[in-house]
Amino acid sequence: MIVAFAPIVALLLGLSAIAVPWDTLIMSVGLYVVIPVIIAQLMRRILLTRGKTHFQRVVSALGPYSNCALPGTLVLLFAFQGQAIVKEPLVIAMLAVPILIRVFLNSGLAYVLNRRLGVAHCVAGPSSLIGASNFFELAVATAISLFGFQSGAALATVVGVLIEVPVMLLVVGVANRSQHWYEARAN
Repeated sequence: MIVAFAPIVALLLGLSAIAVPWDTLIMSVGLYVVIPVIIAQLMRRILLTRGKTHFQRVVSALGPYSNCALPGTLVLLFAFQGQAIVKEPLVIAMLAVPILIRVFLNSGLAYVLNRRLGVAHCVAGPSSLIGASNFFELAVATAISLFGFQSGAALATVVGVLIEVPVMLLVVGVANRSQHWYEARAN
């Protein structure tokens, strides 16, 4: 994701005749992916030097904050785009329907193909989620840094996140409830 994101975005935007400087794309990946990963890895190493018990205690203490981070981010994004979302429901539907179709198609296809290939259910479930993921988190960060909070690009990525999160939770539910079907495959 880190290596391919900027070139893929540049290609797709280039096909749409939207010029975005490479330094902006690379800066977005650095600020929103590379730096947080480096900080997380450094913190992890520092905590592990004090022992696994200390590490687990800190991770457990951070758990509630971590669980609030995604919903909090969604609330902030919705707050910035709420007026546009309410004002233009047709635009939102035009953005949401293809996302819904793609997530369901990709996750379903990945799940069924994993079953046909004899992959274990514990691998197939996450595989179907990865196949359906849109990496909207990075798209939101890039859209906001390129075009600002109030832009149409930010709106499109916010709609993507607002659609993707509940749909991915639904996909997890389907994978969990269909485990008996998945494991009953004919060998």
